[in-house]
Order: sequence, then structure tokens, then C-alpha cells
Amino acid sequence: MIERRLRDFGFRAIAGTDEVGRGCLAGPVVAACVILDCEPTMVGVNDSKLLDGNHRAALCGQILRCARAVQVGVVEPQTIDAINILRASKLAMAHAVENLDVRPDVLLLDAVTIESLEMPQIPLIEGDRRSISIAAASIVAKVYRDLLMESYHDRYPVYGFRHHRGYATEEHQAALKLYGPSPIHRKSFEGVDEVMLLFGRDGNDGGTAR
Repeated sequence: MIERRLRDFGFRAIAGTDEVGRGCLAGPVVAACVILDCEPTMVGVNDSKLLDGNHRAALCGQILRCARAVQVGVVEPQTIDAINILRASKLAMAHAVENLDVRPDVLLLDAVTIESLEMPQIPLIEGDRRSISIAAASIVAKVYRDLLMESYHDRYPVYGFRHHRGYATEEHQAALKLYGPSPIHRKSFEGVDEVMLLFGRDGNDGGTAR
């Protein structure tokens, strides 16, 4: 992992950040930033998308127990629509980094840089497979966002957010066509914007079946 090489160069507070929910039709984009202990011993930490839910939740608990610092950043759908998903993803990561109790010496990212942050940054292709810090951030962000989407499922049950977390599954697309967009749908996204032409620009509350 790249962290050991960075420690050899004198870096100590090595942070990794990553986001989840970038491709969803509904819900926020969520990022996490994690600074791990100098020699983390976690086994099985990998890209959060490659883990099943139970394994991911168990690893998240382990990460939270052994990390020096962890923070989460959330950017809501209305902001995503206003500034676009790439900027919203970077904003979520920036919030997570800025809210850390420990200021990073260096920040590891998955193939992007955050222009608003003045600190050394290293973008890595397939970063969540090359950096344990990025992989840990991916896991924390995924678990946090999944819990958020479960709470939205209780509020807007007709869309099935508990099962697909807002991604464009056939089930989700069918519900969109039947009920129109909810307040947490990303109105600027393809697949939602067409439906809004039928249901009006503000959509509906999505709360009850009709």
C-alpha cells in the first residue's frame, strides 16, 4: 500500500477520501475521510462496492474503532442539481476533510483532486485498491449513505430505496414512471428529468401510493 511509502518520506497524518452515490438518481452524494493508525491490521478492506452488506458493516465498525480520525460529508440533491455531480462529489469530500479533528499531512484520492483544499494531494487511479485509507473511506461513506437511504425508504416507500439505494434499477425506474420524482430525486439527471415533464417541474411528495 502507498501509505507505507509515504511514511518512509516522513508523512504521518495520511488521509484517504472517497465518495459514494455519484451515479444515483436519488439521494445525496456522501463522502468520508479517514486517517488510519500508522500500521493498520485490518483484513479485507477493499472497494466498498465489492463487499456484501454484512461484511461492509463489520469492517466499518473496525475502521471507526481503530482510526485516528473519521469524518463524513453530505451534499444534498438540490445542490447536486445546482452545481453538477462532479462538483458536488468534490464538495462532499472537501467537507469531510475540513471537518476532521486532525489536519492531514497528505490527502489520497481516487483519481481526482480537490481544488478548494490547500494541502498536498495524490490522485490515484483505482485508488480504493491501492490505498487502504481510500478503501476505508469508501466503506464508511457507503455504510453511512445506505443508512440514509433506508431512512428515506421509510419516508418514500413506493420507490424501494432500501433495496437499490437510489440507483437506476428497473424497479426504481418503474416507480418513477408511476409516481413521478420525490423531493430527494436529482431533477437534473437523465431518467428523472424526462419524468418531470409528465408530473410537473416540482414532482410530488412520493409518500403514498395512489
